[in-house]
Amino acid sequence: MKKMISGLIPIRTESKRLPKKCFLPFGEWSVLEHVIRRAIHFNFDPVICTTSKQFDDVLFDFVKQNGWKVYRGSENDKIKRLRDACNYYDINEFITIDADDPFFDPQADRRSFNLLKRGYDFVLPPSNYYCGSVGYSTRRIILDRAIQEFDTSKSEMIWMIIEKLEGLNITELELDNDRMSKIRLTLDYEEDYHILLAVLRILGPFAESHHIEELFTKNPDLYKINWFRQKQWKQNQACF
Repeated sequence: MKKMISGLIPIRTESKRLPKKCFLPFGEWSVLEHVIRRAIHFNFDPVICTTSKQFDDVLFDFVKQNGWKVYRGSENDKIKRLRDACNYYDINEFITIDADDPFFDPQADRRSFNLLKRGYDFVLPPSNYYCGSVGYSTRRIILDRAIQEFDTSKSEMIWMIIEKLEGLNITELELDNDRMSKIRLTLDYEEDYHILLAVLRILGPFAESHHIEELFTKNPDLYKINWFRQKQWKQNQACF
């Protein structure tokens, strides 16, 4: 069996665009439970990294009752929350698994993580692949450096701070696939939820990337359900 990889899942109950989206029904489970069970199915060791705010009590209780790993930390300092979770569970290397990405690509995540063994310090998701496919791979010591050298009190977009660290060996996972480049499988808007439910209904909870590629190839207009939201999402990121 392949060695389990630590998958840190940063998550908050509160969400502005789609309230409490992590608890939306998703097949037999909620979105969050689906992501956790998908991670375990593909041999990742999930650690749910939520906040110490009262509104996340229900999330913490749910995860704890199911016997999964969970850590509570800073609401807005995501870098510190992830670093403290690493300290608590003695994790030196990890990949992030976004709770908004119900169909993350486990093989691509593993390839990203393995680049750390080749001397890279921070591995970015591929730019020419489906949205919602791959997280960020890095080490605890890199988060330590970021906290020491910069103000991380508002670090929702962790890569924007990590990339400022001098002397890091940073790369982007290479997964160029034009047929997959116009697919949005992340959960921010109602249209995202609709297309994710469609993929779930057709392919099941443990669909892999080649299943997803085949589905969208056979249904070339399927991506249009929510692709217009990609531009809006990018505009929002520009505000950070």
